Amino acid sequence: MARRVTKAIFPVAGLGTRFLPATKAIPKEVLTLVDRPLIQYAIDEARAAGITEFIFVTSRGKSALEDYFDAAPELEMSLKAKNKTDSLETLEMTNMGSGQIAYIRQHKALGLGHAVWCARRLINEDESFAVILPDDVIQGEKSCLQQMVEQHEETGGCMVAAMEVPPEKASAYGLLDVKEDMGQMVSVKGMVEKPKPEDAPSNLAVIGRYILTPKVLQTLDKQETGAGGEIQLTDAIANEIRSGRDVYGYRFRGQRFDCGSKAGFLQATVAFGLSRDDLRDEFSEYLREMVSLDAAAQ
Repeated sequence: MARRVTKAIFPVAGLGTRFLPATKAIPKEVLTLVDRPLIQYAIDEARAAGITEFIFVTSRGKSALEDYFDAAPELEMSLKAKNKTDSLETLEMTNMGSGQIAYIRQHKALGLGHAVWCARRLINEDESFAVILPDDVIQGEKSCLQQMVEQHEETGGCMVAAMEVPPEKASAYGLLDVKEDMGQMVSVKGMVEKPKPEDAPSNLAVIGRYILTPKVLQTLDKQETGAGGEIQLTDAIANEIRSGRDVYGYRFRGQRFDCGSKAGFLQATVAFGLSRDDLRDEFSEYLREMVSLDAAAQ
């Protein structure tokens, strides 16, 4: 049985240019989905999976992201004075204990693999670790990473979250070349980052959840560039396969939203809004009215 995963790396150094001008002033990761920033969804998912140490790979201009997880004594005192216990409980989930969270700077945008490599000194040589991309928000009864951690305890090795994508969109992802399909799990014999449509080995795409061994960091030490001239995490995982070590794809249960795109962000807003007991009735009525108006206009 593999050792329990307790550390997670959050690569959050990107500029978020697709959300300009909002991201001129605030990090993309603190844009709110209903009433929680994207990064809070990622943290909640990690906590549900048993993660206790959180490593953020940041860059200049991310101070608001760092401040978000600090205690806010004046705000807490104000809420207590007004007896707003519900708001206090909501605020509590944003706090991190001293020493529980670490920030590492990525000085140059050299790719996801490079961002993960920046955190190498905080990962022990004998422990697997998780990587969570906050842009990928996953809605499900059990958190995606929790599903993966539970499976990883049985299999060990490297594991990536995977989902079927339409063939015409497959070239926008890292794709798995499947050795054996076991249903929820697949064993992997190769990975290709954003291949041409004719070169796609499957339509089983890697999305932003990973459980990796320290061997991946050793490969990233070589600083070899791949697609787009960047240091690709996919290439380092593919090296594990070439070295004869186990790599698995895990078909998670849940719905993934690409909140790195405006359309995906809007879709997630609708889905999470409708999932809320305090918003569902009013929001769904509004959506029905909008659909009726659109149909009448046509």
